[in-house]
Amino acid sequence: MLNTVPHCPSCRLPMKAHRFRNHGGDDMELDICWSCQGIWFDTFENLQLSPGSVNDLFKLLHAHRDEMQHPVANVMACPRCSRKLDKGFDLVRSGRYMTYRCPEKHGRYSSFSSFMVEKGFVRQMTAAEIADLAKRVGAIYCTSCGAPVDIRKDHACPHCRSAFSLLDPDAVENALKGYQQAEAKRTTRDPMMMADAIVESERTRARAERQQRIETARDTGGLDVADLLVAGVGLVWRVLTR
Repeated sequence: MLNTVPHCPSCRLPMKAHRFRNHGGDDMELDICWSCQGIWFDTFENLQLSPGSVNDLFKLLHAHRDEMQHPVANVMACPRCSRKLDKGFDLVRSGRYMTYRCPEKHGRYSSFSSFMVEKGFVRQMTAAEIADLAKRVGAIYCTSCGAPVDIRKDHACPHCRSAFSLLDPDAVENALKGYQQAEAKRTTRDPMMMADAIVESERTRARAERQQRIETARDTGGLDVADLLVAGVGLVWRVLTR
């Protein structure tokens, strides 16, 4: 991961670096532009976020949801190599969302709404909800590509063909709960699993040391000796599992 804070691919202003945790518990930084409501993920950073960090990022995005000043540019360049970002789509259970990827694989630019679709904080609108909304408003902005859509005529975005999605309280609650449970599982160590890992590690090391002694005995004509480490594995196991 590169440590320099890049300029936003859309408005070209410096992005703000925010620190989060990855699945291994190590620090990682994401670069965010509040003016464009976009996030720059270096290669695979969107997949490396720990469940707790997904929750933290969602809360941060929600707190800055009213700060947008610039529309997303039609053409954007990678902040690492200046190559034009390739526009594309990803599909997850909660819907389809737009992505902008560097052709040199330096990373991807994601709007807040795309991030929320990717992480399951939204759900697709039903036909009844679209019809009801069409009675009150003429157009909405597509949550995938940001284009204005006349929902009185279209029941999907005519520009990117994504279904209409909304930030639903139940979807948010379920997503937050799922990430909280995943984070608790990630950070809570099972004593039995730890014991298994320690014992297996000791066994592996014992085998290697025993093999080394056998090879040495063959070379020197000496005799193999009792392997106290292997014998002690049973004792280690009983101590760890009491």
